[in-house]
Amino acid sequence: MDFHCHLDLYPDARKVYVEASDRVEFVWLVTTSPRAFAATSKVLPASERIFISPGLHPEVADKKFGELEMLLSQMELYSGVGEVGLDGSSRYKQHFELQKNIFQSVLQHSVTLGGRVLSIHSRSSAKEVLGLLEAHSGFGVAVLHWFTDSPSQLSRAKEMGCWFSVGPAMLASANGRRLAGQMPRDRVVPESDGPFAKVRGASVMPWEAATVAVKLAEIWGIQRKESELLLRANGLRLSRYLASSDGIHVSGG
Repeated sequence: MDFHCHLDLYPDARKVYVEASDRVEFVWLVTTSPRAFAATSKVLPASERIFISPGLHPEVADKKFGELEMLLSQMELYSGVGEVGLDGSSRYKQHFELQKNIFQSVLQHSVTLGGRVLSIHSRSSAKEVLGLLEAHSGFGVAVLHWFTDSPSQLSRAKEMGCWFSVGPAMLASANGRRLAGQMPRDRVVPESDGPFAKVRGASVMPWEAATVAVKLAEIWGIQRKESELLLRANGLRLSRYLASSDGIHVSGG
């Protein structure tokens, strides 16, 4: 399973789509903008194994703000939304208030719609992301993608019932492994974040997301088989939320 993949942005996306459909039980294809979602949905159709969601990535907030109304409209038809969130790193912080306006609008609309599953970007901004989630009770389920913030913010996210998507690239760093060791095991799912995430210079493929089970088994001190079964059980639970057509009637967990 792969719960955060930009499958449409691989150099040979159609080929990767076909192979992922054959090899991966479930792929959450997150998009970076509403127009990209519309275009991707025509070229790479959704299926039982490939879930495609509308999103508006915080890194392109200044360029795609005009598409916010389109995103809110798209959200009415889909139980999952992503990639959305905030990026407080130096490269994107100049547009932070604009990012917050977009993310707040997404959360408010999620509440109105009965809840959505959100794949959330929180680089250098976990405190603000979690604050906005707390302010919008009934938003649905938060899946924090590639979480790299502090242990204290991780503890806060755990208490709020957040999920975490973890990929091979995240576990390649000591900080990523430390944080993964503190994540709630019943709310962790695999991700690739391909083609952007790379391991040894090569983009992580959707069918490689599941390899995190090996490293997580070491980190958690359990057998590999137990880790694999746990991640699959978590993935099946989360994919059922994404399959819902009547809102996500939970708040955070």
